[in-house]
Amino acid sequence: MRPVGALAALTFALLSAAGPSAAEPSLTLFADCTLGETCYFQQYVDHDAGPGAQDFTCGALSYDGHKGTDLALPSIAAMLAGVDVIAAAPGRVIGTRDGVEDRIMPAGGDDRPACGNGAAIDHGDGWVTQYCHMRRGSIRVKTGDRMARGDVLGQVGLSGRTQFPHVHMSVRQGDTVVDPFAAGGGCGAPGRSLWAETPAYQPTGLIALGFSDGLPDYDTIKSGIASEVRPGRDAAALVLWAYGYGAQPGDSLQFRIDGPDGPLLDSAVDLKKQQILYYQAAGKRLHAPLKAGAYRGEVTLTRDGLAPVTREMTLTIPD
Repeated sequence: MRPVGALAALTFALLSAAGPSAAEPSLTLFADCTLGETCYFQQYVDHDAGPGAQDFTCGALSYDGHKGTDLALPSIAAMLAGVDVIAAAPGRVIGTRDGVEDRIMPAGGDDRPACGNGAAIDHGDGWVTQYCHMRRGSIRVKTGDRMARGDVLGQVGLSGRTQFPHVHMSVRQGDTVVDPFAAGGGCGAPGRSLWAETPAYQPTGLIALGFSDGLPDYDTIKSGIASEVRPGRDAAALVLWAYGYGAQPGDSLQFRIDGPDGPLLDSAVDLKKQQILYYQAAGKRLHAPLKAGAYRGEVTLTRDGLAPVTREMTLTIPD
């Protein structure tokens, strides 16, 4: 995300005035969440110099010109519950913005500042981190504030030009974008990590899954509402859905439902195209009321060369 407006002008002025230094910041996770459970890395810095996009592993979790790391939440409901954005390293606040509306960017784009609500922190020796898309009204800091590692800056939001709730962190030294996973390197040329403990790279994964009595609307899945809906005893169908990221052609999803009397569904869905976010579902029409008891749903994502990723959940039908 390219920073714009007053925050960007201030950031770039300070970046240009500072010279390179070997004193690199040591970074930690920049939101108060559990990686792989309540948040996940969705997109990384683009290392493709042309019109395509490649992350630091030569994978597809980026887009053309992306200049930061996106830490995403599983749903808008999770965003509304409140997840703090925190300073990844100690430093001094050099710019903030608040007041930009939280909403999903329409397909045709809009005129909101690209970064939305955010803050920039100077870590010394030319190093700056910038945090974007924070929730309107959540910014807690002001220019000049001294920050310790882990201090709260605001909350994860949907402000600026974004289509999912997340915080985008960019790292720069001087006027150079630095990938914290591969400083000085990139696709085909591994660089050094700026992380105190480098987070694991997961090229694909399952964000959420749930039961429904029919095919849920994609917007209800992204909002988190679909996760709260449970089919009842008289449901006309029992459907298991999965919400995932980083799809590639050749990936496969195995859907399985086991009920009180044993297996109820065992179905595979092959993914046909590359997608940053997607959902798939499999189900069965019901010709009689569901029996009381536990229905265990399991979805396994497989890709050649990767360990399978499995998530499961249980639906309980009362007596």
